Amino acid sequence: MKKLRRKKIQSYQAANEYLEAEYLAEHNRRFAREAASKEDYHRKRPSKKELDEVFRLETQRGIGNDWVVRHEKRLFQVTRESRYAPARSKVVVCEWEDGKVEIRYGGRRLVHEEIATRPALQPPVAAQSHESRDGCRRRPRPATHGERAMDKCGR
Repeated sequence: MKKLRRKKIQSYQAANEYLEAEYLAEHNRRFAREAASKEDYHRKRPSKKELDEVFRLETQRGIGNDWVVRHEKRLFQVTRESRYAPARSKVVVCEWEDGKVEIRYGGRRLVHEEIATRPALQPPVAAQSHESRDGCRRRPRPATHGERAMDKCGR
């Protein structure tokens, strides 16, 4: 920078011309060295897939009982894989610079879609009537130790 100021160079174009014409030849003469070994130890260039795995933002989020993941004021409905949701389990939301989003659980990618609102809660299944053939209502649960299973009829 000092040399550029001394030569009264103030534009990029003039600086590039000075570097090409005068400075680089002298710099290379002073500092260039032969390689200690002819062997090339550079690694090969990573593939696009490997670079995508590195250049992304990862955020840990919880997955709800309704299989919904909330991330950055957005809702993602994960496709059910079993009857039960991995409730209170943690998933990793991966987001790339281009806006692509991926959700991972246990190291594997989950199928999902973005939704506008949370799905409505389904009403609980109505309690099954435990009436016997004679019309007496029986208890909906088995008797516990020391308790006799009785119905309303007293049997």
